[in-house]
Amino acid sequence: MSKGTRISLQHLERNFEEIEPGLTNRRAIEEANRCLYCYDAPCIKACPTDIDIPTFIKKIASGNLKGSATTIMAANPVGASCSRVCPTEELCEGACVLNHSTTPIMIGNLQRYATDWAIQNEQILFKAGKKNGKSVAVVGGGPAGLSAARELALLGFQVTIFEAEEKPGGLNTYGIVSFRLPQAISFWEVEQVKSLDVEIRTNTRIGKDIPAQELLENFDAVVLAIGMSEVPKLGIEGEDLPGVYDAIQFVKETKTGELSREFVGKRVAVIGAGNTAIDAATCSVRLGAENVKILYRRTIEEMTAYQFEYDFAKQDNVEFHWLTAPNRILADDSGKVTGIECVKMVLSEPGKDGRRRPLRVEGSEYLIPVDVVIPAIGQSRYVKLIEEFGLEHSDGVVRLSKESYQTSKSQVFACGDVIFGKGQGEAMVVSAAQQGKMAALEIHKILISDPLATTA
Repeated sequence: MSKGTRISLQHLERNFEEIEPGLTNRRAIEEANRCLYCYDAPCIKACPTDIDIPTFIKKIASGNLKGSATTIMAANPVGASCSRVCPTEELCEGACVLNHSTTPIMIGNLQRYATDWAIQNEQILFKAGKKNGKSVAVVGGGPAGLSAARELALLGFQVTIFEAEEKPGGLNTYGIVSFRLPQAISFWEVEQVKSLDVEIRTNTRIGKDIPAQELLENFDAVVLAIGMSEVPKLGIEGEDLPGVYDAIQFVKETKTGELSREFVGKRVAVIGAGNTAIDAATCSVRLGAENVKILYRRTIEEMTAYQFEYDFAKQDNVEFHWLTAPNRILADDSGKVTGIECVKMVLSEPGKDGRRRPLRVEGSEYLIPVDVVIPAIGQSRYVKLIEEFGLEHSDGVVRLSKESYQTSKSQVFACGDVIFGKGQGEAMVVSAAQQGKMAALEIHKILISDPLATTA
């Protein structure tokens, strides 16, 4: 490919800058002083990581920004990232008592204000606990893995993170668009963990570079925080054409370096209506696409993207085609994508599980001219690695002991997307962070509080 067809992210830097500016000092102080500092605050109960929100806000009001950032990060090891990507209107801000009389406190923005101060001032907020003689391997350096590692290190464990990618941070580093979450934020959170004497081995894939059995033999416990894999196949004709791109890989490329494809003036179809689909669509807009459509086989009511993500895409003039499914992808004689044949869908009556399933409307096929197709229909699982550890699972969702993060193998604990499945709540960065913390506390309870407990 010639140099002229490559797009350097340097030339697109302005397009990918954060869309939401942080609070000014004056605005932050004014907002912090609006807080009622509620006793038994509902905002704390609504936060999956139980951040003491009134306390961190009060510290902002008093000028103690390090104390504020420490309060946040103590509860949520990826609290700087979460200040940008949490659906706060559904969580803490949605629970704010001021919703009943005025507007809720801007909790997410205040959390960002405090953690941004810590980042800009290169603060190291924690110290490792006294070593307890036990070691833990954490497989995966994303939000769940980093949270588990941070908590374990504070409790005195010797922790090693094994990360398959070149850099740690997982979803926060590679999977959330830069104009919502710059990589620098994720890297600072990684540094907070490394400062606790946690070893991070990157470019190391368990099951390939190191056998799973080696971790079981060399560590007292293992935390499996491997997340999920690539976008699965659509199962339609034409999906292997050069103009069809995995949404996860596509978003990753916008955060890591040069894009090897030209989007200026192109017509793009994104398949799916989750947060990754929204990211793929809005990235396409920023890369100069002329028209971007999201195709979804259900309706807006079943859409899994957050409301604020949907609203943002609409502001970017992304078109939404509901009850629309891809049938095949078309190309010219040279293999260049020219269009996508779609079929109309209808929803069935609710089944026993309460879900309405999409059904094809026979004879409803029609063509949408496009140049690029980006499937974003979820992610597959690392089933082979799960089975290499000898763990029970259901289609790649690791099974846990009742009310526990311990797997069917007592030495192995799991958290994050690898335990997320239907009926187990919403997969969010903040939820993964809490699961990592709780898995660490469970390991401490078993190995230290009850040292005779078996982990064989």
